[in-house]
Amino acid sequence: MMKNKVQLITYADRITGQDINALTALLNGPLHGVFGGVHLLPFYNPIDGSDAGFDPIDHSAVDERIGTWQDIQVLGADYDLMADLIVNHVSAQSFQFQDVLAKGKASPFWDLFLTKEDVFPNGMSDAEQKAIYRPRPGSCFTPMPCGDGQTYDFWTTFTDNQIDINVKVAAGVAYLNNVLTKFSANNVNIIRLDAAGYAIKQAGTNCFMLDETFDYLDKLSAQANALGMETIAEIHSHYQTQVDVAKRVNMVYDFALPPLILHSLFTNNSDALVKWLNISPRNCLTVLDTHDGIGIIDAGPMGDKPGLLNAAQIDNLVETIHANSNNQSRQATGAAASNVDLYQVNCTYYNALGANDFDYLVARAIQFFAPGVPQVYYGGLFAAENDMALLAKSNVGRDINRPYLDADIIAQSLAKPVVQGLLKLIEIRNTHSAFAGEFSVEGDDNSCALKWLLNDSEIVLEVNFSRREALIIERTGNEQILTSLNDLLN
Repeated sequence: MMKNKVQLITYADRITGQDINALTALLNGPLHGVFGGVHLLPFYNPIDGSDAGFDPIDHSAVDERIGTWQDIQVLGADYDLMADLIVNHVSAQSFQFQDVLAKGKASPFWDLFLTKEDVFPNGMSDAEQKAIYRPRPGSCFTPMPCGDGQTYDFWTTFTDNQIDINVKVAAGVAYLNNVLTKFSANNVNIIRLDAAGYAIKQAGTNCFMLDETFDYLDKLSAQANALGMETIAEIHSHYQTQVDVAKRVNMVYDFALPPLILHSLFTNNSDALVKWLNISPRNCLTVLDTHDGIGIIDAGPMGDKPGLLNAAQIDNLVETIHANSNNQSRQATGAAASNVDLYQVNCTYYNALGANDFDYLVARAIQFFAPGVPQVYYGGLFAAENDMALLAKSNVGRDINRPYLDADIIAQSLAKPVVQGLLKLIEIRNTHSAFAGEFSVEGDDNSCALKWLLNDSEIVLEVNFSRREALIIERTGNEQILTSLNDLLN
């Protein structure tokens, strides 16, 4: 069972400039006692593919440039350790797919990969193709010539370097089983099911979060649980989908929270945020920022389903992020950069708030008081600003929020008042007993109060968005401690 303490999301190399052992040293040194767990972003071979490790050539091997499975074991001995099970796809550069390209259907790995023919053996109509949900523009199929003289349409949900796995057949099952076994043998105790909503494809559907997908997630979660690991389903979709998925898996992400907090701070109105916190899954992880962009779809409408925010509010949210970041986010989002996503804005959360220290601490405080186990991305931990130099170098939109740090940058960042304030908030979240109790929330237009109660121990966050006031109230018996978020910056 994972600890109810704040977790760090990070790449081993990008936070330290070095490797897994350097990350362990950082957590046991300058960041000693800050985090209860770590989501170690892809450490597989290679860490520097076209999608920063989410396109593994060998999912079962640690990239030797940053360490070994033994180093993973050492890190996992002292911290909850989360790793990504990349359920949906594998790199086109993998030895398995390279063999398929060389031999076509004669390859022993042919069954591992999903083709259009597998799902549409009798052909696919235009209507069926238009019905398929894809998070990026363009077709989800990539025609590739193979050594048997035939050209096949391989399913590529994300990019043409990420070939979808056929998870229904023995080859796909064995591939993922091998990775799960590696994880369980090396102190990984939490599995993030990456892109799990796209794993099952079925003709005549949108091929996203089908009833069969839920069944598949049930089985995959049960398998991981039997190996002593918990699972987190990573799904960006309509907010009601998150509520439904939460009933079927160990935990989900609260991806609606980040845009709703921004909306509250941008409009001085807490109605949508309070509505969500009253119905949001309790078995969740909360984030504001991750290695991806800031998710928008999770709070907005989808098709004929109304969202927590309407289309005009979503548009205002996106445009305000662009304005606050001096249009830097616009340069990294949509058609402006490769690795295009339809549902995310690429920007640091700190810059999305105009690099306003107080607003940033308010956002983090709301996250920490919301139901769930909080995670803090390494860029967000240090209140990093948009890395325009890296974006210009790579032309990958998400790199705006995937900086390369080192010991000197970390030391300088730890001295910033906003980072010191954030560390104090993390300490409160990690140590106050009431966070193991019952949650409640209330709000009225421009203010809200998030409360946790356990026996005679209570902690409350009161926020007035219009007056830009935020207060933490701790009560135990007759004792009361008041902490103003403004004071945390002084």
